[in-house]
Amino acid sequence: MTRSFSTISALLLVALVGLVAVQGDVLDPWRGGPEPWGTAPSAERRPVLGVTTEALARNAFDAWEADDLEEVNAFEQAARSHAGIVMWFADWESTRDFDAEQAHLVAARGSRPEISWEPWDSRIPTGVPQPRYRLSTIIRGDHDALLRRWGRQIAAYGGSVRVRFAHEMNGTWYPWAERANGNRPGEFARAWRHVRRVVRAAGATNVEWVWCPVTGRVPVEMFPGREEVDVLGLSGFNGGTELFSLRWRPFPDAFGDTLTELHALAPALPVELSEISSTERGGSKARWIEDMFDEVARRPYVRSLVWFDVVKETDWRITSSPQALAAFREGLRRVRGITGER
Repeated sequence: MTRSFSTISALLLVALVGLVAVQGDVLDPWRGGPEPWGTAPSAERRPVLGVTTEALARNAFDAWEADDLEEVNAFEQAARSHAGIVMWFADWESTRDFDAEQAHLVAARGSRPEISWEPWDSRIPTGVPQPRYRLSTIIRGDHDALLRRWGRQIAAYGGSVRVRFAHEMNGTWYPWAERANGNRPGEFARAWRHVRRVVRAAGATNVEWVWCPVTGRVPVEMFPGREEVDVLGLSGFNGGTELFSLRWRPFPDAFGDTLTELHALAPALPVELSEISSTERGGSKARWIEDMFDEVARRPYVRSLVWFDVVKETDWRITSSPQALAAFREGLRRVRGITGER
Protein backbone atom coordinates (compact mmCIF):
# COMPACT_ATOMS: atom_id res chain seq x y z
CA MET A 1 0.00 0.00 0.00
CA THR A 2 2.77 2.42 0.92
CA ARG A 3 4.74 1.54 -2.22
CA SER A 4 1.62 2.02 -4.38
CA PHE A 5 0.89 5.43 -2.80
CA SER A 6 4.50 6.53 -3.33
CA THR A 7 4.37 5.46 -6.95
CA ILE A 8 1.17 7.40 -7.56
CA SER A 9 2.61 10.46 -5.83
CA ALA A 10 5.71 10.28 -7.95
CA LEU A 11 3.64 10.02 -11.12
CA LEU A 12 1.54 12.99 -10.08
CA LEU A 13 4.69 14.99 -9.41
CA VAL A 14 6.11 14.14 -12.84
CA ALA A 15 2.81 15.11 -14.48
CA LEU A 16 2.72 18.40 -12.57
CA VAL A 17 6.28 19.24 -13.60
CA GLY A 18 5.43 18.39 -17.20
CA LEU A 19 2.34 20.61 -17.11
CA VAL A 20 4.35 23.53 -15.78
CA ALA A 21 6.97 22.97 -18.48
CA VAL A 22 4.32 22.93 -21.21
CA GLN A 23 2.74 26.11 -19.87
CA GLY A 24 6.12 27.73 -19.76
CA ASP A 25 6.77 26.85 -23.40
CA VAL A 26 3.41 28.26 -24.42
CA LEU A 27 3.99 31.50 -22.57
CA ASP A 28 7.66 31.81 -23.54
CA PRO A 29 8.53 29.47 -26.42
CA TRP A 30 12.09 30.88 -26.75
CA ARG A 31 12.82 30.73 -23.05
CA GLY A 32 16.58 30.45 -22.76
CA GLY A 33 16.98 31.62 -26.36
CA PRO A 34 16.13 30.02 -29.72
CA GLU A 35 17.71 26.70 -30.56
CA PRO A 36 19.91 26.09 -33.64
CA TRP A 37 18.13 24.74 -36.71
CA GLY A 38 19.26 21.14 -36.75
CA THR A 39 22.08 20.06 -39.03
CA ALA A 40 23.47 21.42 -42.25
CA PRO A 41 21.87 20.44 -45.58
CA SER A 42 23.74 17.86 -47.62
CA ALA A 43 26.80 19.16 -49.46
CA GLU A 44 25.18 19.11 -52.90
CA ARG A 45 22.45 21.51 -51.78
CA ARG A 46 23.66 24.95 -52.59
CA PRO A 47 23.98 27.67 -51.68
CA VAL A 48 25.46 27.22 -48.23
CA LEU A 49 23.59 29.77 -46.15
CA GLY A 50 25.55 32.21 -44.01
CA VAL A 51 24.72 35.15 -41.78
CA THR A 52 26.07 38.21 -40.00
CA THR A 53 23.97 39.43 -37.07
CA GLU A 54 24.01 42.52 -34.85
CA ALA A 55 26.51 41.21 -32.32
CA LEU A 56 28.77 39.75 -35.01
CA ALA A 57 28.82 43.06 -36.90
CA ARG A 58 29.88 44.92 -33.72
CA ASN A 59 32.68 42.51 -32.90
CA ALA A 60 35.54 44.90 -33.67
CA PHE A 61 34.64 47.14 -30.72
CA ASP A 62 32.46 44.79 -28.64
CA ALA A 63 33.62 41.19 -28.90
CA TRP A 64 30.73 38.76 -29.28
CA GLU A 65 30.31 35.94 -26.77
CA ALA A 66 28.63 32.55 -26.69
CA ASP A 67 25.17 33.91 -25.83
CA ASP A 68 25.28 36.17 -28.91
CA LEU A 69 25.00 33.11 -31.14
CA GLU A 70 21.33 33.03 -30.13
CA GLU A 71 20.95 35.70 -32.82
CA VAL A 72 22.25 33.17 -35.34
CA ASN A 73 19.83 30.58 -33.98
CA ALA A 74 16.95 33.05 -34.39
CA PHE A 75 17.98 33.72 -37.99
CA GLU A 76 18.03 29.98 -38.67
CA GLN A 77 14.59 29.55 -37.18
CA ALA A 78 13.29 32.37 -39.37
CA ALA A 79 14.99 31.05 -42.53
CA ARG A 80 14.15 27.43 -41.63
CA SER A 81 17.68 26.44 -42.55
CA HIS A 82 21.03 25.86 -40.90
CA ALA A 83 23.60 28.67 -41.24
CA GLY A 84 26.67 26.86 -42.52
CA ILE A 85 28.74 30.07 -42.38
CA VAL A 86 28.85 32.55 -39.49
CA MET A 87 30.67 35.78 -40.37
CA TRP A 88 31.92 38.52 -38.10
CA PHE A 89 34.15 41.58 -38.36
CA ALA A 90 37.59 42.22 -36.89
CA ASP A 91 39.65 45.36 -37.46
CA TRP A 92 43.41 45.60 -37.04
CA GLU A 93 43.29 48.42 -34.51
CA SER A 94 40.87 46.93 -31.98
CA THR A 95 41.13 43.15 -32.44
CA ARG A 96 44.82 42.50 -32.03
CA ASP A 97 44.36 38.75 -31.60
CA PHE A 98 42.48 35.98 -33.34
CA ASP A 99 39.85 34.72 -30.90
CA ALA A 100 40.06 30.94 -31.07
CA GLU A 101 37.19 30.57 -28.61
CA GLN A 102 34.85 32.35 -31.02
CA ALA A 103 35.96 30.04 -33.82
CA HIS A 104 35.46 26.97 -31.62
CA LEU A 105 31.94 28.11 -30.69
CA VAL A 106 30.99 28.50 -34.36
CA ALA A 107 32.55 25.19 -35.37
CA ALA A 108 30.82 23.41 -32.48
CA ARG A 109 27.42 24.39 -33.89
CA GLY A 110 28.34 22.90 -37.27
CA SER A 111 29.17 26.18 -39.01
CA ARG A 112 32.30 27.56 -40.63
CA PRO A 113 33.90 30.71 -39.18
CA GLU A 114 34.37 33.57 -41.66
CA ILE A 115 36.09 36.78 -40.58
CA SER A 116 35.97 40.09 -42.41
CA TRP A 117 39.51 41.20 -41.55
CA GLU A 118 39.80 44.96 -41.90
CA PRO A 119 43.09 46.93 -41.93
CA TRP A 120 41.86 50.11 -40.22
CA ASP A 121 40.47 51.62 -37.02
CA SER A 122 36.74 51.00 -37.41
CA ARG A 123 35.90 53.59 -34.75
CA ILE A 124 36.84 56.30 -37.25
CA PRO A 125 34.06 57.05 -39.78
CA THR A 126 34.41 55.75 -43.32
CA GLY A 127 35.84 58.26 -45.76
CA VAL A 128 38.22 59.77 -43.19
CA PRO A 129 41.88 59.20 -44.18
CA GLN A 130 43.90 56.85 -41.97
CA PRO A 131 47.56 57.24 -43.03
CA ARG A 132 48.61 54.53 -40.56
CA TYR A 133 46.73 52.01 -42.69
CA ARG A 134 47.73 53.03 -46.19
CA LEU A 135 48.39 50.08 -48.44
CA SER A 136 52.04 51.10 -48.59
CA THR A 137 52.34 50.52 -44.83
CA ILE A 138 51.13 46.95 -45.31
CA ILE A 139 53.48 46.32 -48.22
CA ARG A 140 56.57 47.52 -46.35
CA GLY A 141 55.78 45.35 -43.32
CA ASP A 142 54.62 47.87 -40.71
CA HIS A 143 51.88 45.45 -39.57
CA ASP A 144 53.81 42.19 -39.83
CA ALA A 145 53.85 41.61 -36.07
CA LEU A 146 50.04 41.53 -36.04
CA LEU A 147 49.96 39.31 -39.14
CA ARG A 148 52.38 36.82 -37.64
CA ARG A 149 50.45 36.74 -34.35
CA TRP A 150 47.15 36.05 -36.11
CA GLY A 151 48.86 33.46 -38.28
CA ARG A 152 50.25 31.58 -35.28
CA GLN A 153 46.91 31.76 -33.46
CA ILE A 154 44.89 30.52 -36.44
CA ALA A 155 47.40 27.71 -36.94
CA ALA A 156 47.08 26.74 -33.27
CA TYR A 157 43.28 26.72 -33.60
CA GLY A 158 43.64 24.19 -36.39
CA GLY A 159 40.14 24.30 -37.88
CA SER A 160 39.11 25.76 -41.20
CA VAL A 161 38.69 29.56 -41.21
CA ARG A 162 37.61 31.82 -44.02
CA VAL A 163 39.24 35.25 -44.06
CA ARG A 164 37.61 37.97 -46.15
CA PHE A 165 40.49 40.42 -46.19
CA ALA A 166 39.97 44.11 -47.05
CA HIS A 167 36.64 43.73 -48.84
CA GLU A 168 35.10 46.31 -51.21
CA MET A 169 38.54 47.48 -52.28
CA ASN A 170 37.04 48.84 -55.51
CA GLY A 171 35.03 51.44 -53.58
CA THR A 172 36.22 54.75 -52.15
CA TRP A 173 35.05 54.59 -48.53
CA TYR A 174 37.63 52.31 -46.84
CA PRO A 175 41.26 53.33 -46.23
CA TRP A 176 42.50 50.24 -48.10
CA ALA A 177 40.71 51.26 -51.32
CA GLU A 178 43.12 52.23 -54.09
CA ARG A 179 41.13 55.40 -54.75
CA ALA A 180 41.33 56.60 -51.13
CA ASN A 181 43.73 57.38 -48.28
CA GLY A 182 46.68 58.28 -50.51
CA ASN A 183 46.91 54.79 -52.01
CA ARG A 184 48.27 54.15 -55.50
CA PRO A 185 47.26 51.90 -58.40
CA GLY A 186 48.63 48.37 -58.08
CA GLU A 187 49.10 48.53 -54.33
CA PHE A 188 46.07 46.48 -53.30
CA ALA A 189 47.19 43.27 -55.03
CA ARG A 190 50.70 43.74 -53.60
CA ALA A 191 49.29 44.26 -50.10
CA TRP A 192 47.06 41.17 -50.43
CA ARG A 193 49.96 38.97 -51.48
CA HIS A 194 52.10 40.29 -48.62
CA VAL A 195 49.40 39.63 -46.01
CA ARG A 196 48.73 36.11 -47.24
CA ARG A 197 52.44 35.28 -47.43
CA VAL A 198 53.17 36.43 -43.87
CA VAL A 199 50.12 34.67 -42.39
CA ARG A 200 50.92 31.41 -44.17
CA ALA A 201 54.60 31.61 -43.15
CA ALA A 202 53.40 31.79 -39.54
CA GLY A 203 51.77 28.38 -40.03
CA ALA A 204 48.17 29.29 -40.94
CA THR A 205 47.67 27.03 -43.94
CA ASN A 206 44.10 26.38 -42.71
CA VAL A 207 42.79 29.70 -44.08
CA GLU A 208 40.50 30.05 -47.09
CA TRP A 209 41.10 33.52 -48.52
CA VAL A 210 38.02 35.39 -49.81
CA TRP A 211 38.68 38.21 -52.31
CA CYS A 212 35.57 40.37 -52.24
CA PRO A 213 34.84 43.49 -54.32
CA VAL A 214 31.55 45.39 -54.15
CA THR A 215 29.08 45.36 -57.04
CA GLY A 216 30.26 47.42 -59.99
CA ARG A 217 33.25 47.08 -62.28
CA VAL A 218 35.39 44.07 -61.39
CA PRO A 219 38.87 45.49 -60.75
CA VAL A 220 41.08 43.04 -62.67
CA GLU A 221 44.16 45.05 -61.71
CA MET A 222 43.32 44.54 -58.02
CA PHE A 223 43.02 40.77 -58.35
CA PRO A 224 46.12 39.23 -56.72
CA GLY A 225 46.04 36.07 -58.85
CA ARG A 226 44.32 32.69 -58.99
CA GLU A 227 46.96 31.08 -56.77
CA GLU A 228 46.42 33.72 -54.06
CA VAL A 229 42.63 33.34 -53.69
CA ASP A 230 40.38 30.46 -52.61
CA VAL A 231 36.91 32.04 -52.90
CA LEU A 232 35.62 34.90 -55.05
CA GLY A 233 33.30 37.03 -52.95
CA LEU A 234 30.90 39.80 -53.85
CA SER A 235 29.10 42.24 -51.58
CA GLY A 236 26.36 44.76 -52.27
CA PHE A 237 23.22 46.33 -50.87
CA ASN A 238 20.04 47.67 -52.38
CA GLY A 239 19.44 50.90 -50.46
CA GLY A 240 16.27 51.67 -52.41
CA THR A 241 15.04 55.24 -52.22
CA GLU A 242 16.49 55.95 -48.77
CA LEU A 243 20.19 55.03 -49.02
CA PHE A 244 23.24 55.14 -51.31
CA SER A 245 22.14 55.85 -54.90
CA LEU A 246 18.57 56.66 -53.75
CA ARG A 247 17.07 54.45 -56.40
CA TRP A 248 15.74 50.92 -56.37
CA ARG A 249 18.25 48.45 -57.84
CA PRO A 250 16.74 45.07 -58.76
CA PHE A 251 19.09 42.21 -58.00
CA PRO A 252 19.84 41.28 -61.65
CA ASP A 253 20.72 44.91 -62.44
CA ALA A 254 22.95 45.35 -59.39
CA PHE A 255 24.65 41.95 -59.33
CA GLY A 256 24.23 40.19 -62.67
CA ASP A 257 27.03 41.70 -64.77
CA THR A 258 29.43 41.78 -61.81
CA LEU A 259 28.85 38.09 -61.08
CA THR A 260 29.59 37.26 -64.72
CA GLU A 261 32.83 39.28 -64.70
CA LEU A 262 33.85 37.90 -61.33
CA HIS A 263 33.41 34.31 -62.46
CA ALA A 264 35.42 35.03 -65.61
CA LEU A 265 38.44 36.05 -63.51
CA ALA A 266 38.94 32.50 -62.24
CA PRO A 267 36.25 30.07 -63.47
CA ALA A 268 37.48 27.22 -61.26
CA LEU A 269 36.91 29.16 -58.04
CA PRO A 270 33.63 29.11 -56.08
CA VAL A 271 31.75 32.38 -55.72
CA GLU A 272 30.22 33.64 -52.50
CA LEU A 273 27.66 36.40 -52.09
CA SER A 274 29.54 37.57 -49.04
CA GLU A 275 27.50 40.43 -47.59
CA ILE A 276 24.15 41.25 -49.14
CA SER A 277 20.70 42.58 -48.32
CA SER A 278 17.96 44.96 -49.38
CA THR A 279 15.81 47.62 -47.79
CA GLU A 280 12.02 47.66 -48.04
CA ARG A 281 11.89 51.30 -49.17
CA GLY A 282 11.21 52.00 -52.81
CA GLY A 283 10.15 48.63 -54.15
CA SER A 284 9.37 45.03 -53.28
CA LYS A 285 12.02 43.43 -51.08
CA ALA A 286 10.26 40.11 -51.54
CA ARG A 287 10.64 40.39 -55.33
CA TRP A 288 14.29 41.43 -54.87
CA ILE A 289 14.91 38.25 -52.85
CA GLU A 290 13.09 36.12 -55.43
CA ASP A 291 15.30 37.57 -58.16
CA MET A 292 18.38 36.89 -56.04
CA PHE A 293 17.56 33.21 -55.78
CA ASP A 294 16.73 33.09 -59.49
CA GLU A 295 20.24 34.36 -60.27
CA VAL A 296 21.81 31.89 -57.85
CA ALA A 297 19.83 29.04 -59.42
CA ARG A 298 21.16 29.75 -62.89
CA ARG A 299 24.76 30.29 -61.74
CA PRO A 300 26.03 26.97 -60.32
CA TYR A 301 29.34 28.57 -59.38
CA VAL A 302 27.63 30.57 -56.60
CA ARG A 303 28.25 28.20 -53.72
CA SER A 304 27.43 30.31 -50.65
CA LEU A 305 25.33 33.29 -49.60
CA VAL A 306 25.93 35.36 -46.45
CA TRP A 307 22.97 37.57 -45.50
CA PHE A 308 23.56 40.80 -43.53
CA ASP A 309 20.78 40.31 -40.99
CA VAL A 310 21.23 43.59 -39.12
CA VAL A 311 19.24 46.73 -38.34
CA LYS A 312 21.71 49.48 -39.17
CA GLU A 313 21.03 52.20 -41.75
CA THR A 314 17.74 50.40 -42.38
CA ASP A 315 16.19 47.06 -41.50
CA TRP A 316 18.28 44.64 -43.56
CA ARG A 317 16.88 41.53 -41.87
CA ILE A 318 14.93 38.81 -43.66
CA THR A 319 12.18 39.40 -41.09
CA SER A 320 11.65 43.06 -42.07
CA SER A 321 8.27 42.02 -43.49
CA PRO A 322 6.23 38.82 -43.72
CA GLN A 323 6.53 38.99 -47.51
CA ALA A 324 10.33 39.22 -47.43
CA LEU A 325 10.56 36.31 -45.01
CA ALA A 326 8.25 34.12 -47.08
CA ALA A 327 10.23 34.91 -50.23
CA PHE A 328 13.51 34.03 -48.54
CA ARG A 329 12.24 30.70 -47.22
CA GLU A 330 10.69 29.71 -50.52
CA GLY A 331 13.65 30.90 -52.60
CA LEU A 332 16.13 28.91 -50.53
CA ARG A 333 14.00 25.77 -50.80
CA ARG A 334 13.55 26.27 -54.52
CA VAL A 335 17.20 26.81 -55.39
CA ARG A 336 18.15 23.74 -53.34
CA GLY A 337 15.52 21.66 -55.08
CA ILE A 338 13.77 20.89 -51.81
CA THR A 339 10.02 20.30 -51.89
CA GLY A 340 9.56 20.38 -48.14
CA GLU A 341 11.51 21.25 -45.00
CA ARG A 342 10.31 21.18 -41.46
